[in-house]
Amino acid sequence: MEEAEEKAKILAEAAALKKSAAAYMHPEVGVKTTDPALFGRNYFNRYSAPETEDERAEILAEAAALKKSAVAYMHPEVGVCSEDATLFGRNYFERASAPDVESMEEAEEKAKILAEAAALKHLARDYMYREVGVKTTDPTLFGRNYFNR
Repeated sequence: MEEAEEKAKILAEAAALKKSAAAYMHPEVGVKTTDPALFGRNYFNRYSAPETEDERAEILAEAAALKKSAVAYMHPEVGVCSEDATLFGRNYFERASAPDVESMEEAEEKAKILAEAAALKHLARDYMYREVGVKTTDPTLFGRNYFNR
């Protein structure tokens, strides 16, 4: 009897952790509750709120900037685009005075650095997209998934 209670307690805790992780990764879903004692006041949509067009335009511009920052954070694979003509940079790799010849040691070091960068990119993708899961072909590795069973 005690073991069953402990198992139920662990499963309930795992379900709560899964719900918390889903809420963290998907903030656009919102909060839902059925408890009538929980309430909050929306200061933006109430009828008595003083609203001016300037303030509203400023708030919408800030919200758009925050959304753009959030999208840039959540999707690092999308490059950076700039429309400002005063922003520029120098490409040190394709200029005419760039060294053309690469030694064997430099090529090996470059390959090692690129392999490490690919591994870091893979780890970053695993961190940002936890829902993908882990795949392995080693039959000696096993584990129990308490979230999707």
